[in-house]
Amino acid sequence: MAGSQWELPPELCCRPMAFVALTGLDVVYNAVHRAIWDAFCANRRADRVPISFKVLPGDHEYPKCRTKRTSYEWYIPKGILKTSWMNKHLNLVPALVVLFYELDWDDPQWKEKQSECATKVEIVRTSLQGRNTKVAVVLIQKKTPLPPGEDLVASERASALCNACDLSGKSLFVLPHTDHLVGYIIRLENAFYEHAQTYYYTEIRRVKSHKEFLNKTTHQLLFVRHQFKIAFFIWISSTNAWLLSYFVFVFVFFLFRYYKTAYSLVHELRAHETNMLEIKTMAGFINYKICRLCFQHNTPLDAIAQFRKHIDLCKKKIGSAELAFEHAAWMSKQFQSFGELFDEAIKLGLTAIQTQNPGFYYQQAACYSQDRKQLAQQLWQAGVSYPSPDPLDTQSTGLDFYGQRPWRQGHQSIDPPDAEKEKTGILALQIKEKDVPHSELIIALLSNAVAQFKKYKCPRMKSHLMVQMGEEYYHAKDYTKAVKLLDYVMCDYRTERWWALLSAILSTALRCAYLMASVKDYIIYCMELQGRASTLKEEQKSRIEKNLMKVLLNEIPDPEPECDPSSVAAARLLWSDRMALVGSNEFTIEVQDYIPFIQCKAKFQSPSFHVDQPIQLQVLLKADCPHPVPFSKLAISLSNQEYNQWCVLESTGQDSMILSPGKTKCYNFNFVAKTEDVGKKIEVRGVFLMLGSDRGRCVFLSWRGAGGDAASTHEALQASRSSWRWVRGLEANQEPHWDSVSMQHSTMIISRVPKISVELNHQPPALCNEMYCLRLTVQSQEEGVAKDVRLTAGLKPGQDANLSQTTHVTLDGSVVCDDTAAALLPDIPLGDLKPGEKLEKCVYVKCVSTGLRVLLFHVAYSISTTVEGQHIICKCHKDETVAIETVVPFEVSVKFVSTKFEPLDRVAVDIPFLLMTDILSSSPWPLLLASSSLQLLTMTSNTKQPQSQLEQTVLQTGESASECFCLRCPPLTNSNNTVPTGQYLVSWRRQLSCSDAPLIHTTVTLPHVILESVPLYIYADLPSFGRVRESLPVRYHIENRTALVQEVEMAVEPSDAFMFSGLKQVRVRILPGSEQQMLYNYYPLMAGYQTLPQLSINLPRCSTTNAHSLRRFLPQRIFVKPQGRQLDDASIAAA
Repeated sequence: MAGSQWELPPELCCRPMAFVALTGLDVVYNAVHRAIWDAFCANRRADRVPISFKVLPGDHEYPKCRTKRTSYEWYIPKGILKTSWMNKHLNLVPALVVLFYELDWDDPQWKEKQSECATKVEIVRTSLQGRNTKVAVVLIQKKTPLPPGEDLVASERASALCNACDLSGKSLFVLPHTDHLVGYIIRLENAFYEHAQTYYYTEIRRVKSHKEFLNKTTHQLLFVRHQFKIAFFIWISSTNAWLLSYFVFVFVFFLFRYYKTAYSLVHELRAHETNMLEIKTMAGFINYKICRLCFQHNTPLDAIAQFRKHIDLCKKKIGSAELAFEHAAWMSKQFQSFGELFDEAIKLGLTAIQTQNPGFYYQQAACYSQDRKQLAQQLWQAGVSYPSPDPLDTQSTGLDFYGQRPWRQGHQSIDPPDAEKEKTGILALQIKEKDVPHSELIIALLSNAVAQFKKYKCPRMKSHLMVQMGEEYYHAKDYTKAVKLLDYVMCDYRTERWWALLSAILSTALRCAYLMASVKDYIIYCMELQGRASTLKEEQKSRIEKNLMKVLLNEIPDPEPECDPSSVAAARLLWSDRMALVGSNEFTIEVQDYIPFIQCKAKFQSPSFHVDQPIQLQVLLKADCPHPVPFSKLAISLSNQEYNQWCVLESTGQDSMILSPGKTKCYNFNFVAKTEDVGKKIEVRGVFLMLGSDRGRCVFLSWRGAGGDAASTHEALQASRSSWRWVRGLEANQEPHWDSVSMQHSTMIISRVPKISVELNHQPPALCNEMYCLRLTVQSQEEGVAKDVRLTAGLKPGQDANLSQTTHVTLDGSVVCDDTAAALLPDIPLGDLKPGEKLEKCVYVKCVSTGLRVLLFHVAYSISTTVEGQHIICKCHKDETVAIETVVPFEVSVKFVSTKFEPLDRVAVDIPFLLMTDILSSSPWPLLLASSSLQLLTMTSNTKQPQSQLEQTVLQTGESASECFCLRCPPLTNSNNTVPTGQYLVSWRRQLSCSDAPLIHTTVTLPHVILESVPLYIYADLPSFGRVRESLPVRYHIENRTALVQEVEMAVEPSDAFMFSGLKQVRVRILPGSEQQMLYNYYPLMAGYQTLPQLSINLPRCSTTNAHSLRRFLPQRIFVKPQGRQLDDASIAAA
């Protein structure tokens, strides 16, 4: 049979739609008709009714309707379902025929055209004779019709037309050809769909009516046929939920009737081998419909359960053993169809998971296709010719019923009618099966499964199926694609260390490489199959190694086992061509991604080498193959190509270097680093090992970096976790354990060890803004002269960026450096140093801000030395760092007080007040305060500028020094009530520093003061003390500070401690800017601190000023001495 036998018919897979035939449209020459047809067919969205339209001529011949059977008493069915039935009802027999006719209601030739339209309707009915197909008429009109009931002429003529054409009023439509044509067409479609549904409901009732004539003895096939037809018509006409029940009924009846018998009676199962294929074919059709409905109704679990039930019932219905491959093909198609349905549902929004996705069904379909291939190969017999005449020929008419044999169509008996035809038919099927491209089918299914497993992130399943694809490509003799797929999968198996699987895949890949004579691939697979990851036996490894040696000698290798003899003969010719090619005898193989039979590790003997030491590099090689391996050259590529010449090992003369199986071979290389590489890394970029020779083939094994392969990382990890440790002091003849050797792919070239001493002498902590001295002492311990000694001193790079702005370094300590001085002084020349010679240098650092700083002192020099007989000049350096904490030397506090030493929050204009400063030392070292001064801005001194009160004062830690200044604020021309005071300057240095050390000038900005104006200023002149019962004169001065005449009411309040004489209460007028004096004599009555009589003052013309604000400038208390005795001269002399 043809290969398309197992494909589901397109009528079954498509979406069933009602078939409506359109007649009377000339879509080629009539533009109006063409526009109508385009409106029906173009842009059919999902919301439009499911109708399949087709334009047919008016006299089209529809399929003839068979004579209706009135009795089934002697009727024996020939099959279940005809192959033409679904196509007939989907594409040939319409549910509705629509006649389009151009006719307006006011047409002058109405009678003639009415008759013509009736004639055309009659012709359509005649061609549909015996069918229940509905007929409708659509009048194409140029004008838009009036609403129903308003056009009486149209109503009358429509009724006349319906009578002439024998139509109901619901079958006559009007289509105006206007701008709203699409809207009218959609309304017509809905009406057509209702007529089509009526037709299909009629067909359903007609099929159901046959049931009463059937019996279960001879009409079992008709039960299935009728149930299928009913479900099919329902699907076309409706989407009701009960649609599924028909298919379930058909399916269960169909399977239960035949498979129950098969399960109960084995002989009956055998008896039904003649129609087994028909049963399975129909079962597959119905199962497909049920599963599709479940997916469409978003019940995937029901679909999966139905499919599993279907497979369980059918998987043992193999039929004839000679055609067992047909059963495998049918099973494969069932899984493939379900996978496609599953995938289609996912694209429409269904969610799948890792453990339940279409990939499993594609995979199972591929497995059954592989079984089909094996069964076909077992049945094939050589030398058998195709029978003649062809038993599979159906004279191009095809099969009458689905699932029947071409040589016995319509036969339903248990035994075949003609045993000879049966035999030749089976032989023809077997011969046809030989030409089926099984590998292509399997590869396509596996490819679909791989795509699904990749989508749902199942990497191991994907790799497993890709291996099967590679093997199928091998069987299909497409070796290039097989190698490409297997190479891709081998990377995963190397990573996950599936050595047995890797060895099997490598063996297949090796056969492919041999059969297509791919020399490089053949060498790679040979090397890996001999390696430590290979699970092949020793004799197999030996055979592969011998073949590899033949290839290296430019000879043809022996064929691999299990290769097809015909393919081997073609491969030998290809290998002969490869041998003859010139210029193709050198190969470079990057073995880093493989597990070759030679292992390599390179290591520098130390992570770093001084420039005056020879660099030692060691390369270890180990062979894992059964026999010794000769090689011709070993070379190491370093990051600095100039060193490569010292890292090459070549065989001398005819002799080759040999690696013994399982033995570790060490090769050492030494070279001297260049002085310009100091501070740089030297890395191993690659290791190259050359197998073969120029007389045959040269294969360069290349390891990236310091060696290792795809399995080295895991092996090194396992070695580090192992409990045993190898003793370092191994004997000279004892080999190191391979896993215990670690790779060291790089080393650092560092400068020569300096032989000088660097000492720093200083007195921490540093004080802010001082010139902090650090004394540097350098002494040479070299055996030769240290030339060009240079010093770099200052702030160590890499610290906070703000520190570089607040740190200044200089070599001149006699003056204070400014802010332009650098934070780091580079390359200060110190001259040459002879052996044992010592030099000193002072470096001064000014720290503007507090905090921790790290200072660097870098001493560099050059000296001559000899390494491995080579004279080189080494540059040496020694670094010393010191962390210095910078602290504030002292703190200055400032406060404003009145002349009575009372704190002031406001200062009265042109009235004296006191400025007091306190300097508190926080330095751990004694401080010498050289001088201090005030720089006033708006204030004036109330006294002459005196000499500094702190001059040459020494402050210890925690001590403080104070100064007092009497100031006055003159009247200001502007209206600001807050004015700056000025600055306070202090000159100081450490007491212990040398006398010529510069003074540090610290400037303290004084706070602003708030000014206030007083209308009346009162102050008193009185002695510093009084005496009991002695007169105490007090004179009060009252100044008018305003521009107005002020009336002042004054009264002296009585006091128990004083008697007084003078005006007790007075009212005076004081002119602007003038002064009034009041004199009182107080007579103290008690000794001690006494409160003076209070002066009460009131300004009637200045209500904002109270007596308390005016009295604040007056003294409140005075000390009164007791009355003493008069001393004579003798008493004074005695004292």
